Amino acid sequence: MPSAVRFGVNYTPSEGWFHHWLDFDLDSVRADLDSIAALGLDHIRVFPLWPYFQPNRALIRPRAVEQLVTLADAAAERGLDVNVDGLQGHLSSFDFLPAWTRTWHRRNIFTDPDVVEGEARYLRTLAAALADRPNFIGMTVGNEVNQFAAGPHPDPDRITPAQADAWLTRLLTACAEGAPGRLHLHASYDAAWYQDDQPFTPEHSARRGDLTAVHSWVFNGTAQRHGRTSVPSEHHAAYLVELSKAWADDPHRPVWLQEVGAPAPLIPPAHAAAFTEATVTHALDCPDLWGVTWWCSHDVSRDLADFPELEYGLGLLTNDRRPKDLALVLADAARGRRTTPATRGTALVVPADPAVRSRCAPGGPVFDAYFRLAADGARPTTVLDTRADDKEHLAARGITEVVTPDQVLPTPQGGTRS
Repeated sequence: MPSAVRFGVNYTPSEGWFHHWLDFDLDSVRADLDSIAALGLDHIRVFPLWPYFQPNRALIRPRAVEQLVTLADAAAERGLDVNVDGLQGHLSSFDFLPAWTRTWHRRNIFTDPDVVEGEARYLRTLAAALADRPNFIGMTVGNEVNQFAAGPHPDPDRITPAQADAWLTRLLTACAEGAPGRLHLHASYDAAWYQDDQPFTPEHSARRGDLTAVHSWVFNGTAQRHGRTSVPSEHHAAYLVELSKAWADDPHRPVWLQEVGAPAPLIPPAHAAAFTEATVTHALDCPDLWGVTWWCSHDVSRDLADFPELEYGLGLLTNDRRPKDLALVLADAARGRRTTPATRGTALVVPADPAVRSRCAPGGPVFDAYFRLAADGARPTTVLDTRADDKEHLAARGITEVVTPDQVLPTPQGGTRS
């Protein structure tokens, strides 16, 4: 039987943004969750702010953990499952790292043994607090924590890919210790797929944790190069889903489109609904898609200062909890619960070497070839160059045709295969 795709939203509180943990108001949270549930969505992704929950390496605030559980219980009352991101980490251009890792206590958050053990204890504590809740999906280690490991971050904690792997293994183990049998994963922003010197690699995303997370944002050069209604912009989320499959060892590893949004001004508000419909439609055409989780639930209040302009209007709902047109589009998709698309039989070859992964980024030959194929209706997926002749691997994925980027020739219509 085909399985239903999950539809949810990244929960941004309408009052106080993520600072609401400092003045937790259950009535306000319940009203937010009512507005989310009214759209027919089935889950939320929740963000404790790490310094608020663990202000000292030896102190995980019991009251904060209780509030997280209370939020999860309120979600359950409204039919919403909950995924919890532990290490925040980075959100909407702001960094939230505890004082015991910065300035006078400056230590590498990925390699310092005391810091890593503090992180593991924190994640294990959150997971254990929720382990008996039926609506608890599992933990995400953190939100785009890879941005702390390399440029363009202004003060990165630099590590090697081997150190990134050891860190992920330790923290995913901690999550499983706290809540055995749940889905535990980690999440990187798209530098993991596109940036040559990023120590969190595509292999980490596709092989560590219980499923692969991709975060799709067209302000990465896609919309700037191609425009809001282009094939690359409207298929970018689907591209990341299919790109991730090249590195997966499991031929049917589930992929979670964990963040995707309609960022102004590249996607103007008047076009957001059309962009949402196109993005979701193409993502749903990807086999093994676990779910779609929109960024984000509610707009950021204009009472809060210093956010990038685009952050204020990314919500499905306004700051006073009114649904926008794009919310209705997502609600329609959630009601449809489309299932099990056909296998993608054409695979584009991508380099396994992470030192040249920029070939997959906007402007790179893999990126351009993929979208020429998509423009011709080929429904491509991807395969590593090291697996392109592996008949067993290709058969397991249903791949019947393998093409290289230089075989995909440009035409005025967008591309064809030779």
